[in-house]
Amino acid sequence: MVMTTTGLARAREIAESVTDPELPMLTLADLGVLRDVEITAEGTVVVTLTPTYSGCPAMAEMRADVHRSLTADGFAQVRVRTALDPPWTTDWISPRGRRRLAEHGIAPPGAAPVRSAPVPLELEPPRARIRCPRCDSSRTEELSRFSATACKALRRCTDCAEPFEHVKEI
Repeated sequence: MVMTTTGLARAREIAESVTDPELPMLTLADLGVLRDVEITAEGTVVVTLTPTYSGCPAMAEMRADVHRSLTADGFAQVRVRTALDPPWTTDWISPRGRRRLAEHGIAPPGAAPVRSAPVPLELEPPRARIRCPRCDSSRTEELSRFSATACKALRRCTDCAEPFEHVKEI
């Protein structure tokens, strides 16, 4: 395949369409883990991903899916690299991604906490005001700090009584 601006646009389009293995309603671009797509002078497509956290078990699958999608479209040389700096934050989830989470019954995260060194020690987590994605009530409670994946919590709305997941702010 001849690497031109059109080739770069096509590679970017393909990489942006790969879905997250744990949140399949989101693309990696929606989730904000897709950082960059470039084509080197030698013609290698280099895709840069930033994991949601350093131990994310879905990262290997994300890398494989990006590689598989690009090679299936005719890109012969593909490399997927990981960038840990700057670290991913839930603020990188796109507005479309936040809307898609809510449409699928998952409460999107609020603004990520601002951190500066030194990190203050808090003995109890701050009380979160998470809105129910089904009825929009703010009267919800946390049932478990972890849900189907480590990045989500399980909550319940005390008004409509429906359980739902919430992507935790990072």
